[in-house]
Amino acid sequence: MSDVSRALEQIAQIHEQLAKTEIYRGWRSLPVACSGLVGLTAAGWQTATSRPVDSANFIMFWVAVGAVALLVGCCEIGWHYLLRATETERRRSRQVIGQFLPALVAGALVTGAFLRAGSSLTALLPGLWAVFFGVGIFSARPYIPRASGWVALYYWTAGLVLLWFTPMMTVPSTWTVGGTFGVGQLLAAGVLYWNLERGTSHERQEA
Repeated sequence: MSDVSRALEQIAQIHEQLAKTEIYRGWRSLPVACSGLVGLTAAGWQTATSRPVDSANFIMFWVAVGAVALLVGCCEIGWHYLLRATETERRRSRQVIGQFLPALVAGALVTGAFLRAGSSLTALLPGLWAVFFGVGIFSARPYIPRASGWVALYYWTAGLVLLWFTPMMTVPSTWTVGGTFGVGQLLAAGVLYWNLERGTSHERQEA
């Protein structure tokens, strides 16, 4: 390896280490809070309809709600990525999303397998979804506020409780998903605001 190649490799490693020490500011508290409200609203609506829900409809409904909540929570990242971000910021966004993506893919694969298996395993899904989501948050923790570890811990605890206490062979309550993720996303929004936005908002008010 030539001296130039070795120097370039060392510079790339330094940039990577510096990136890990910087807090990613792509996620904002308002969109994340709105994603939590999507889950709570969906749970309230499904409860108000008072119609019996079978296993397949339960899974498809919450997959659709989850997709909408994900779009809402990440809308500012997508808008900034496409219209305003520099190449460095785009690379940073890809790194952070890449940390979170394996947990989402694992959740999707398990959901597909459970959907194929039928109603007998549906009761496990809300708990598993919460655990996978907590794993995704913890994986991205080197790039986001350290207090996000408490959010991951909340999802792990909620997932464990749901896995342990939800009766088997039944369709779970809609609140096991909407309530769990609604509260979790509101908690995540609070962490983002307190650690990243609170000082900025105060400075703007003083200016």
